Amino acid sequence: MLYHLLDYLYHQFSIPGFGVFKYITFRAGAAAVTALIVAFWLGPKIIRLLRKKQISETAKVEAPKAHLSKAGTPTMGGLIVLSAILIPTLLWGDLRNGYVILIILVTFWLGIVGFLDDYLKVVKKKPKGLIEEYKLIGQITIGLILGGVIYFFPQWIDSTLVKYSSSTTVPFFKHLEFDLGILYIPMVIFIITATSNAVNLTDGLDGLAIGTVGIVALALAVISYISGNAIWSEYLTIPFLRGNGELSIFCAAMVGAALGFLWFNSYPAQVFMGDTGSLALGGAIGALTVLIKKELLLPTLGGIFLIETMSVIIQRYYFKYTKKRYGEGRRVFRMAPLHHHFEMMGWSEPKIVTRFYIMTILLVILSLATFKVR
Repeated sequence: MLYHLLDYLYHQFSIPGFGVFKYITFRAGAAAVTALIVAFWLGPKIIRLLRKKQISETAKVEAPKAHLSKAGTPTMGGLIVLSAILIPTLLWGDLRNGYVILIILVTFWLGIVGFLDDYLKVVKKKPKGLIEEYKLIGQITIGLILGGVIYFFPQWIDSTLVKYSSSTTVPFFKHLEFDLGILYIPMVIFIITATSNAVNLTDGLDGLAIGTVGIVALALAVISYISGNAIWSEYLTIPFLRGNGELSIFCAAMVGAALGFLWFNSYPAQVFMGDTGSLALGGAIGALTVLIKKELLLPTLGGIFLIETMSVIIQRYYFKYTKKRYGEGRRVFRMAPLHHHFEMMGWSEPKIVTRFYIMTILLVILSLATFKVR
């Protein structure tokens, strides 16, 4: 909105200095700073409101005993994160851009799903929150909308996307795109559902999920900017998607929002994201990889989320298998998700979070290296 106003004033009155607002790099920086300011400004207000309304975390029996002390900490702090992402994007992004419209829709939609889940758990005191089937319907529906628009109406998003509407680029290979045809839509549904749930599973330690999301978002900002730049995309032999660069503004807002929320969520946390934040952030990461046509890069880029999810799946199925075969369930990990396994081994919470950050940075470097090592 602010971008459109400033752009109008520049073209109508040629105000000196206003030409800088047409540059994506400047607006991305402005979005990151705005997100940080919004998080710092809204954070204390929302935390006080959550405390006043007694919207707080309950003791989780399935978590390590050390987590019992976290009971009473305000939750639904995802409201801070979503505000700090969406407000700067609306201010600094090009709202005529199809990519921007879709990423805002996915983030807001899954934020609503997460909010309903948190509301039912914390306010209405329903232990399981939103029924799993309903949550899944919400994730599948937005995945279907995103995949359907890209597949059937790519020209509405971007004329350069038409050529790649049902394909994805393959890491480490030049000029290699894998065309899935109509199966592209189910793949998008799977990605949105998987990533939103994966970040939700990762959100179990103070600062773990939000910090990891911030690191991944920074990499996605770089990738989206390159994809939307004709010179850089040609140099790196990746598909040029003309309007893709606008997504870097959304990604920059995610980075700023992550840093701002981490101020309150770092150990010991003053507030938790809840599903309001984790489902929306996970879905946004999945949607970004889809919109920049780098879906196959997600396992390395979001490697921590993948590992956390796989640890839960392995633990659950191995337990069922051994119980059926031996009459007694056995476990691969001391506790799942994986971060709890390390807690049970005696690692301190800040140490686990810091080491997961390091692993995320290494995986991001590997992901970015695929653009050159081809």
